[in-house]
Parts: sequence; C-alpha cells; structure tokens
Amino acid sequence: MKKAEELRKKSDNELVALCGELKKDLFDERNRRQLDKEAKTASQRVKAKREIARALTILRERELEAAGI
Repeated sequence: MKKAEELRKKSDNELVALCGELKKDLFDERNRRQLDKEAKTASQRVKAKREIARALTILRERELEAAGI
C-alpha cells in the first residue's frame, strides 16, 4: 500500500496506470473467487480499493487545481 505522499510524487499517467492495474487485479481476483481458486484475503482487497481511491482523489485534486477551482 502506498501512502498519499508517495502517490503525489507520481505523474498523472503513472497514477492512471496504477489505477488500471489495481482494477484489473481486483477483477481477476473476483474471477478466481468464483472459480474456487486461491484467492486473496478480504483485507487485501480492501487495501487495493483504498489505494485506487487515493490515486483517483489525487488526480481529481490536480484537475481542480489546474482549472483554478
């Protein structure tokens, strides 16, 4: 899990790529659970969702800052 400070150092493209990667991992995890294969724990899924939310929040802050709002 990355802290917000670490995420703020990344470029917008890196944050978008990170979100895409984490979302893909969550999707794959959902499929693994349905197929009764080895799945991650619930806490790992929650951490991934929170990291996605952090990255999206930082992207939105930058968007608003650029717009002067």
